[in-house]
Amino acid sequence: MGMTRLIDTAAVPDGEGRAVALDGIEPIAVFNVGGTFFVTQDTCSHAKASLTEGWLEGHEVCCPVHDGRFDLCSGKALCFPATDPIQTFTAQVQDGAVWADISTARPGRPAKD
Repeated sequence: MGMTRLIDTAAVPDGEGRAVALDGIEPIAVFNVGGTFFVTQDTCSHAKASLTEGWLEGHEVCCPVHDGRFDLCSGKALCFPATDPIQTFTAQVQDGAVWADISTARPGRPAKD
């Protein structure tokens, strides 16, 4: 599949994340940590909540529902109640946008208009 353009870098302020909806796959999250961009699945593996509605602490994202934490680099679940990892994707910044290889993304519902 190759790299897919996800979002302009300017749309993701430092210390925040944004959800990106693409047809046919579950929502993707783009996080900005000090100018480095990380791309993961947006859905928490425990509570099915949007991780971009949570908060960042360094290279960790905290789920807004039950405070499960995930490592943005590896996707590893870092504390209970989250025990299953989240998917991470290879990302790069090019021409002012975040691109990622989402070829292994899990299937999902069609994106909303």
